[in-house]
Amino acid sequence: MTKNEKGAAIEQLKAAFEANEFFYVADASTLPADKTTELRRALHAKGIKMQVVKNTLARKALEQLPSENNYAEIFESLKGATAILFTETANAPAKVIKEFRGKEGERPILKAAYISSSIYVGDDKLELLSKLKSREELVSDVLTLLQSPMQNLLSGLKSGGAQVAGLLKTLEEREA
Repeated sequence: MTKNEKGAAIEQLKAAFEANEFFYVADASTLPADKTTELRRALHAKGIKMQVVKNTLARKALEQLPSENNYAEIFESLKGATAILFTETANAPAKVIKEFRGKEGERPILKAAYISSSIYVGDDKLELLSKLKSREELVSDVLTLLQSPMQNLLSGLKSGGAQVAGLLKTLEEREA
């Protein structure tokens, strides 16, 4: 790889890291080619882009980004074979990896995950990451909570309206 090619690769990785607030660092190195293709298809179906990278290029790209993002903790995970999983949904890669490993074995291994400036290091964090709620799930939960009091109020008004109508009918019958 020439110096110009490395510079272009670093810029491309830097742009990908800037564009995604969630990414995972994984190792799928010992998977046979057909299983790697199957993994890529499963990831693609969920809108996740898998990119095999050279560790030094990934590190240089991360080093060029603002230091307040705290990428330094990820540097230790950039050893051995590395694939970066870029996603727009925080828990999607963890769910795909967990499901894939359920069928296929112990790979891919989660090395680290970057979720909105929080860093999770180690394969033992896979279960925790798979249980994170996505932005859509959180919005749904908030809407449900907001609708609940309104539904209770409307329900109360409906039942109260029937009681008022019954009382008025009874009073009308007494007067007659």
